[in-house]
This record gives sequence, structure tokens and C-alpha cells, in this order.
Amino acid sequence: MHWQSPQRAPGLIVTADDFGAHPSVNLAVERAHREGVLTSASLMVTGAAAADAIARARACPGLRVGLHLVLADGRAMLPPATIPDLIDANGRFGERLVREAVRWFLLPRVRRQLAAEIHAQYQAFAASGLALDHVNAHKHLHLHPTILSMVIDIGRPFGVRAIRVPREAGLPRPLKPWLALLERKLAAAGIAHNDYLVGIARSGRFDEAALLATLAQLPESGVGELYLHPALISGAAIAASMAAYRHADEFAALISPRVRAALGALRGKGMRFGGFADLLGRP
Repeated sequence: MHWQSPQRAPGLIVTADDFGAHPSVNLAVERAHREGVLTSASLMVTGAAAADAIARARACPGLRVGLHLVLADGRAMLPPATIPDLIDANGRFGERLVREAVRWFLLPRVRRQLAAEIHAQYQAFAASGLALDHVNAHKHLHLHPTILSMVIDIGRPFGVRAIRVPREAGLPRPLKPWLALLERKLAAAGIAHNDYLVGIARSGRFDEAALLATLAQLPESGVGELYLHPALISGAAIAASMAAYRHADEFAALISPRVRAALGALRGKGMRFGGFADLLGRP
């Protein structure tokens, strides 16, 4: 890896995204935490299996759970009559992200609806009774400055303490100004974040070999987040937009004895593991 992380003690957060999207995802998250190396999960409170995910999370007190905001490629919390400019008659967000990004920025009525939906998702997470470990957004949409400001401001009463920064080695140059803006806003708000991320380039393809190769190249300092999309079944069975995802391979990697041994070796060298609250605490 080429990203040079800050000089703080090395730590790694191993996260499963899309917790709550499907019962198979939920079972994989629970098993990967109990039997494997998973330390964290990002909960889709609007997911079809969110209630099941919450029940499983309550049964796994060591699993750190955050909010995975859904503002595209998924269902909203609020009904169409409340946020008509954001969702269709079936309650689903649009997937024309460039168009939506412009509307979020330019149209006051759209921003008001967006704020209402983000608040509703925070509120649903709070109602779960789970401690809020972190916040991020499906498809990394919290990189959008309008969404980021709302995530921070609306999240304060709900106790937001940490937000994912999708800084991964090799990301396209045009994303760098957005990452810099994200980090500046988090610093100004006093919100903690990971120093680097691993998962975008191999999204949906993190099998055992890829995970072992990644663990062998982690930076020697800084707190990183490695995120995957585990499930017991794969592809379109989980979501139409994930037809090429190898969810089951990612689950197998998380419970692999070789991966557990690799993390054990890293722990022996001083690497810490846990959630955002464990490794970063209060900013």
C-alpha cells in the first residue's frame, strides 16, 4: 500500500457493510464476528432485514455497529408523500447519482427532504438501542458536501463520534479534493475518522487470497478500516445492483483459519483490533 498513515499506534477495524439488507447478510455478519475476524458492521436501518440484524447485533455485544445511511440504491425510511423529490412511488431512491448530486446542492426543497430522511434514519438507529459506533453512507455518498454537513449536524444529538473517510491508495485524483474537504470538516467538528481505508478497489471480490495479500501490506502506523460485503449467498440474490459480488467468498475469507492466523501475527506485532470507538475513542 502507498498511503502513508499518521504516526499513531496501528489499528484495524474490520467492517461488514449492508448489515440488514438481507437475512443471509445478517447471518454472515453474526458468524463472521463469532467465528472469524469481523469487529464491526454498518447497519442499513431501511433494509428489508433490519429488525433481524438488530436482534443479532444485540446478541453480539462485542460487535460494534454503525449507521450505513441509504440515500441511493435502496429504500427510504420516510414515505413518498413526505420526500417526493427523493424517491419513487415504491419508496426507492433514484440511481442517477450525478443528477441527484446537483439537485442536493442546488434545490432548497430537495435539501429539506434530504435532511428529513437523514434524521429519520438516525432516529431509527437510536430506536434500536444499539450504541452508535460510526456513520457512513451507501456508495460513500457522505463525500458530497451537502450530505456531509447534514450527517454531522443532524448526527450531533444522536451522538455521532466517528465517520468513515474513504481514503484508499490508488483512488482517482479527482476525488482527492473531496477527501481533503471531508477531513477538514471532520476536524473542525471534532469527529474522529480512520486514517486509511481498504475495500473500494476490491469491492465484492475480497476472497481469502485477496484478504491475506492486503493484511500483508498494511501500513505500520495509523488506524485503518477494511470493509467487506459478506453473505452466505452471492450476487443478485442479495441485491440487483450486486450481481457480480462474491459475497460468499468474502464471508469465507472472514472465517478463514489462515486469515485468523494472519491477524494473530499482526496482533503480536502491536496491531489493535476493534470498532471506531475502541481504536479512536472520543476525538
